[in-house]
Amino acid sequence: MSNQTAIVVGAGILGLATARALAQKGYEVTVIEKSQFSLGASVRNFGMLWPVGQPDGKLYDRAVRTREIWLEYLNTSKIPYNSCGSLHLAYSEEEMNVVEEIGSFFKSKNRPVSVISNKTVLENYHGINEEGLLGALRSEDETIIDPRQGIKHLPEYLTAQFQVKFIWGTAITSVTSNAAYAGKVKYSADIICVCSGADFETLYQDQFKQQPIIKTKLQMMRFKHKDPNYKIGASVCGGLSLLHYKSFTASSSLTKLRMKIEAEMPEYLKYGIHVMVSQNSDGELTVGDSHEYALDFEPFDKIEINTMILEYLKKLMHIDQWEMTQSWNGIYPIMTNGATDLFLNPEAGVYILNGIGGHGMTMSFGFAEEMINHI
Repeated sequence: MSNQTAIVVGAGILGLATARALAQKGYEVTVIEKSQFSLGASVRNFGMLWPVGQPDGKLYDRAVRTREIWLEYLNTSKIPYNSCGSLHLAYSEEEMNVVEEIGSFFKSKNRPVSVISNKTVLENYHGINEEGLLGALRSEDETIIDPRQGIKHLPEYLTAQFQVKFIWGTAITSVTSNAAYAGKVKYSADIICVCSGADFETLYQDQFKQQPIIKTKLQMMRFKHKDPNYKIGASVCGGLSLLHYKSFTASSSLTKLRMKIEAEMPEYLKYGIHVMVSQNSDGELTVGDSHEYALDFEPFDKIEINTMILEYLKKLMHIDQWEMTQSWNGIYPIMTNGATDLFLNPEAGVYILNGIGGHGMTMSFGFAEEMINHI
């Protein structure tokens, strides 16, 4: 394919991934972004590439492919990252049963996981709360990128490697076949890809309202340790995360764990809280998060949510030497029917990529490749 042109609306991670996939197919690509730089949910997350959370098959393969593309970019651009893997810590019999079942299941699928003892955890990782610790699921796949750096430099990489052009500070107000308009200014192309939740809602209101889609608000915090050399050695989460990710539904013991948490911690489920900590290559610690669902949100964070996150974190980590440096929230669209993504063709030459939920860092590159290959 040659001399074919494409416009991508939105410069979040999904828009950038789509631009790359189009360029690889031979399109001349222009990305148009209403802001001066990426500042949405793509830069307000853990920076986790998290294959362990994806169920076996297409979604896990998509996550692994996304990780391959990330590492290609990061290594070429000499951007630091932390290939530290992950720990799902178990502090109850119910959690340990899930860990053991999932560990056995994942190993049968040749995933790089193991079930490790509490002794092994404490000998190899730092800052873990030893009280009541039974063991953990160790996975080697997970990688941490500071999304603020990773997303910031990605447009430069796409321009250098794939000749992608960028138009910043320009809001697309309407789209038709073969054209995107910023007010009266027309940008023509053979295909238009709309890759921003907000732009989808604005540009195709009727289609947006017809979809089983809602928005999710999450709250997060960042810390630094008083010891600048402090390294955990892995991304860390606990039993709440076993309920959050679809990959763990392969465990028959998950139902008992859910019943225990529903009885003991209903307020955590009310706010969709599952607590994780990631550490970037600069040693900064990102902690979260929560999930409130609506079509619109007040802009204010709930202090009780951050407090609940930190109270649970204390069950997993020793945090007395951590100092909070930032707190924020992010909003992204998610499908309510259990679908993992949304790909629409509302009119000739126009494609909408959306609904990837909270898995943008983990899934976008692979998802975009698959969808563009359908065009």
